[in-house]
Amino acid sequence: KTSLKVNDFLTLANIPPQVFDYKLGNRSALDWVIDQYQIKTDPRSGITNDPNNLDDETYILRLIKQVITVSLETVAIVSNLPPLEIIEP
Repeated sequence: KTSLKVNDFLTLANIPPQVFDYKLGNRSALDWVIDQYQIKTDPRSGITNDPNNLDDETYILRLIKQVITVSLETVAIVSNLPPLEIIEP
């Protein structure tokens, strides 16, 4: 996954693969955001949740960029940590 289609007229390309190394549970942070911000229709009520219908049209793009930045920075910090030393009493 090196690109992400945001909508019909915007695709983000060249996403570094290290972004997907930062996990929240069993999914990467970016995968979590992608899942939460999809157009979904509730089968019982018929109500459609469309994150593209926001007052701030750049919100999702900014959120994705922030998640990518935080993911890359976190992976870099964690990879430079020394090994955990457990001292038993």
